[in-house]
Amino acid sequence: MRILVVEDDKDLNRQLVRALGDAGYAVDTAFDGEEGHFLGDTEPYDLVILDLGLPKKDGISVLENWRRSNRVMPVIILTARDRWSDKVSGMDAGADDYVAKPFHMEELLARVRAQVRRATGHAKSEIECGPVRLDTKSSRVTCNGQQVKLTSHEYRLLAYLMHHSGRVVSRTELVEHLYEQDFDRDSNTIEVFVGRLRKKLPNDVIETVRGLGYRMGPGGDAV
Repeated sequence: MRILVVEDDKDLNRQLVRALGDAGYAVDTAFDGEEGHFLGDTEPYDLVILDLGLPKKDGISVLENWRRSNRVMPVIILTARDRWSDKVSGMDAGADDYVAKPFHMEELLARVRAQVRRATGHAKSEIECGPVRLDTKSSRVTCNGQQVKLTSHEYRLLAYLMHHSGRVVSRTELVEHLYEQDFDRDSNTIEVFVGRLRKKLPNDVIETVRGLGYRMGPGGDAV
C-alpha cells in the first residue's frame, strides 16, 4: 500500500514517514500544497494524509481540486484548528476522516488501516484468504495458524494482493502501489517476490493469470 503525506512541519512529516514505513506502507512526501496537489493528481495512492494549513496552496483547495478531477483515494485531513467549522469544511470538501493535532500516532495508524480496508471492501481488521490470514493491526501473517516471517517487500506485496483478493492485479499496478516515487522500480522484481512468497505459503494461494498478473485466492494457476 502506498501513502502520500502532505505536511509542511518537517519534524511531523518525518515522524509520519517513519511510523507508516514501520507499519509496512510505502510513503511519499510533500511539504506544500502545490507539490502535494501534483503528486496526488498524478500518482496512484491508496491513501493521503493531508494537512490543512499548507504553504502555497491550502489543504481544502488541494482536496477540492482532487475531487473535481475524480481522484477517489481516501483522504485523512490533519488540522491544528479547533473550530468545528474547519472540520466540517474538510469533510464537505471530500475528506474521509480527520485527526486534530496533537494526536497519538497509534490513533492515526488505526484510522489509516480502517480507511484502506473500507476502500478495498473489507470490514474487519483481519483478512483471510484460504489458510492465510493477515492481521492488519499487527502486520502479522499466519498460515494454518502458524506465523509466516516475511521481509518488508514480501509483506507489502502479500498485503496488497490480500486487500484486493479475488481480483487480477497486474505487475504494473503492483509496482505503482508497492514502491515510493523515487524507488528504482523494476517490474521483474515482482516475479521474484511472488516466487519467494510461494515458498512460504501454499503454492496455489497466489494464482498466475497468464498475460494479466496475479490473483490472491485458492486454486491452481489460471490459463
